[in-house]
Amino acid sequence: MEKKNFPSLVWYLVAAVFSLAVLGVGIYLLARPPHTQWAMLAAGCVCLVAIGVSWPITRAVNAQQAGSREEMFAPLCERLDQIAILLNLMSEQQLLSDRARSVAFREKDREALRRAVQEEMGKQDWEAAYALADEIERAFGYKGEAQHLRKEIDDRKNGIVRKQISETVAVIDRHTRAEQWNNALREAEKLIAALPDNEQVKNLPHEIDGRRHAHKKQLLQSWNEAVARHDTDASIEILKQLDPYLTPNEAASMQETARGVFKEKLNSLGAAFSTAVREQKWDEAIRAGDSITQEFPNSRIAQEVRDKMDLLRKRAAEPAAV
Repeated sequence: MEKKNFPSLVWYLVAAVFSLAVLGVGIYLLARPPHTQWAMLAAGCVCLVAIGVSWPITRAVNAQQAGSREEMFAPLCERLDQIAILLNLMSEQQLLSDRARSVAFREKDREALRRAVQEEMGKQDWEAAYALADEIERAFGYKGEAQHLRKEIDDRKNGIVRKQISETVAVIDRHTRAEQWNNALREAEKLIAALPDNEQVKNLPHEIDGRRHAHKKQLLQSWNEAVARHDTDASIEILKQLDPYLTPNEAASMQETARGVFKEKLNSLGAAFSTAVREQKWDEAIRAGDSITQEFPNSRIAQEVRDKMDLLRKRAAEPAAV
């Protein structure tokens, strides 16, 4: 309130100084001859009297106005106090710790975490599922329940992994039985990319390579047995199967034996052709001749057979003698 009355007090002090100055001038003029100049003295006196009379009135008016203002603003101040109390309560509630809120909604939060674990397992996001199980133990202290959830996650994950491996291994088996080794290796590589930490999966390329070598070994054994018993047809068929597996050195080492097998086969077909012609079994002769020209097209016997094939077909087309 003193700050609000400060301007009025200054003006009254200025007016009082001015009045005293006028009074002083009036006294000075009155003291000089002819001692008849009373106007200034009277003006100074009137000013001082006016100041003395108006000062109390002004203070009373100011006091009354201040009281009116206080009465006018009292309800507003009370309302502001109520708002301040409400804001304080809201602030205190906002500052509740996460731990306090988790206690208040403990069961709902636990149930939400359980559902979240099931959802992540359904999406096969195992890392997220494990993290949620850890959160149940960390936030709520339920170690036993967290362990149970981790075991459930392990079982679900292992079951899906076993199924995935089993399905891929079945595909690999089909490829290896069909001797499609590159396809088998591609399937193994895809599974390794999906399950890089699984030991069984990492060994699949070695297993495929082992099967390939075992199959090659079996073919070599069958080749040697067929050659030993002079089974030229079986020897040639096995040699065709062996060809993709042989290294250049292995093929070179088998070249002489293979040449002997093909020579024996050619001689056998030549003998069969000659016998069929001599016995006038034209159809058998034609079959033997076709085999010679197809399997050994560059041989001398093949050229001789080509020269006789037209005549043999003509003889075969003739009606049989009665």
